[in-house]
Amino acid sequence: MDLEKRNRIIYYQRYINGMRPVFNTRALFSDTTAEYVSPAEPEPFSKVKIRFRTAKNNVDYVLLVWHGNKYLMNKVETAVHFDYYEVEVYIKDEKFSYYFEIVSGNLVCYYDMRGCTRDKNDYYNFAIIPGFSTPAWAKGAVMYQIYVDRFCNGDKSNDVLSNEYCYIGEPVIRVEDWYKDPAAMDVRCFYGGDLQGVLDKMDYIESLGVEVIYFNPLFVSPSNHKYDIQDYDHIDPHFGRIVEDEGELLPPGSKENRLSTRYIKRVTSLKNLTESDKLFAKVVEEAHRRGIKVILDGVFNHCGSFNKWMDRERIYENAIDYEKGAYITADSPYRYYFSFHDDHKWPYNGSYDGWWGHDTLPKLNYEGSRDLYDYILGIAKKWVSAPFNADGWRLDVAADLGHSPEFNHRFWQDFRKAVKEANPNAIILAEHYGNTRDWLQGNEWDTVMNYDAFMEPVTWFLTGMEKHSDDFRENLLGNAESFWGAMTHHTASFTTPTWQVAMNELSNHDHSRFLTRTNHKVGRVGMLGSRAAEEGVNKAVFREAVVIQMTWVGAPTIYYGDEAGVCGFTDPDNRRTYPWGREDTKLIDFHRDIISLRKQHPVLRTGSLKKLGSDYNFIAYGRFNRQEQIVVLINNNNTELEKDISTWEVGTHRSGKMRTIFATTAEGYSLTGPEYILSAGILKIKLPKTSATILLFEQ
Repeated sequence: MDLEKRNRIIYYQRYINGMRPVFNTRALFSDTTAEYVSPAEPEPFSKVKIRFRTAKNNVDYVLLVWHGNKYLMNKVETAVHFDYYEVEVYIKDEKFSYYFEIVSGNLVCYYDMRGCTRDKNDYYNFAIIPGFSTPAWAKGAVMYQIYVDRFCNGDKSNDVLSNEYCYIGEPVIRVEDWYKDPAAMDVRCFYGGDLQGVLDKMDYIESLGVEVIYFNPLFVSPSNHKYDIQDYDHIDPHFGRIVEDEGELLPPGSKENRLSTRYIKRVTSLKNLTESDKLFAKVVEEAHRRGIKVILDGVFNHCGSFNKWMDRERIYENAIDYEKGAYITADSPYRYYFSFHDDHKWPYNGSYDGWWGHDTLPKLNYEGSRDLYDYILGIAKKWVSAPFNADGWRLDVAADLGHSPEFNHRFWQDFRKAVKEANPNAIILAEHYGNTRDWLQGNEWDTVMNYDAFMEPVTWFLTGMEKHSDDFRENLLGNAESFWGAMTHHTASFTTPTWQVAMNELSNHDHSRFLTRTNHKVGRVGMLGSRAAEEGVNKAVFREAVVIQMTWVGAPTIYYGDEAGVCGFTDPDNRRTYPWGREDTKLIDFHRDIISLRKQHPVLRTGSLKKLGSDYNFIAYGRFNRQEQIVVLINNNNTELEKDISTWEVGTHRSGKMRTIFATTAEGYSLTGPEYILSAGILKIKLPKTSATILLFEQ
């Protein structure tokens, strides 16, 4: 008999015999959702009510502990099988960090973000940041990431042409076959996706239930990924509109882009740039009309060697209405936007700092130029303001910006002020790997792309694969304790407003597609080939992952095509085109239905989360508040599994039923299923192999 079952029997024996129950640690609960902190996003210098839950008549007293000060909490309510304790505290204009001390006779425990614990560790304290809030629209919102060149070609007249210009030593290529697998050197290959294509597919995006579109970079850039910005002021006409289309392609055998007059006209013509900007504004307007927000990708750590401020390719050297770039002359107004090491190499000085040494990605030198600093803050405001009205920024390699941690933090503090002044409801989320706490103190980023507290734990648990498909670790496949440990540890970097808007992805443009990870093949496309990414995949495991994604705290973010069954190793293979006409329609229906379910139950957006079960290849958790209780069960085993789950921990009554509202199996999924009668608050259930089950409590 396992320890959990033994403790439960002892508890109910004492309960039935009228004895004082043992110290019931599983009944203890608090977090910083609106049920336990009121108001949940308080202003500075205000009063806040903090609550704590215990089993009914089970403890002597509860203390709130803050900076060594202890506040006795008052029992204010008894409901169902719980007592609720409350204390009102006055918070100032500084982070309020606390934990609880619970006493029952000679028994004492502490309660923090780990749950009940015998040791104290400030890292896991609950935290409230006065004056900090995240946009209500983003809390739990379903996002959809679009890598524009590979989504839909709606306007062939703006396609990049073969030999239009040279990129990283070779002419660019227009790919004629939409369904062709990405080449090994894919960065100079263009499939023609554009903003008109997004407009054309807006009905589809809306039909999925998407609430936010996150675009990979849209600004003028020579690559298909556009993380090497050429002009921050304008949308790339190859994504937008080309109304002036004159000049010649790159001459045969030449690699000098100053001779690419067709490209130069396309990306420097004010008419082209203005019309492209207008098209983006139209996309945002249409999205907003459908209740969909739009997030832009901001690449502010570095730009590209094509950038008009640098102009290593000499594209702007003789262009009308453009200043000379810093590569061209030491007299350039952009001279100090970059760090040059040799002052004697002009004209055409290539001795500048590149990000990670890449001369195609000049690192921006904010410390050396206040003009650059202010210019980028202006860009930050411009695109979230009229007439464009974007709803926020995703920040590329945000922790790398600047040359010191101190400067980095100062910049992002100013960036936040600029964006929030222009659009108070805009969101700021950053790409970051590792501990994010230093940037999530309420005055810099709102949140992050949630690698450490979502993508990685889910991937390791369900597939045993590293997120690039570079490694398989059998000891992590099905390792529920590792899953919960990672989730608990990394989520401790977040406050609740940050956690509720964190970008929870299974795949994106930097990592292998999740569906490919289910085949346990280690390697990349150059070694294994594209077809290997599709062989032996397990859609049942993928459905489990999506169920977790759609029932976890945060903003579930779908990488375009995942919902249609797109596979792929890490980039460039993960950047395959959306398979229009060849979609896995059953997977699309699955996504539509589970997104619809998520939207029907607000508790899945902002409710509390509690671990309910843990075993090899098995996890169970609840999403709950006082009005609604949902239990999620994941059986990643290749065999059936019988489990007893204490649903009373999330507030269900000891009697009543749990109704299946969504279930996946090895074969597919369903919107209904069995009802289970609770006995003393315990759910007895048999789970099919490789399945996910979502249950709703009903009296």
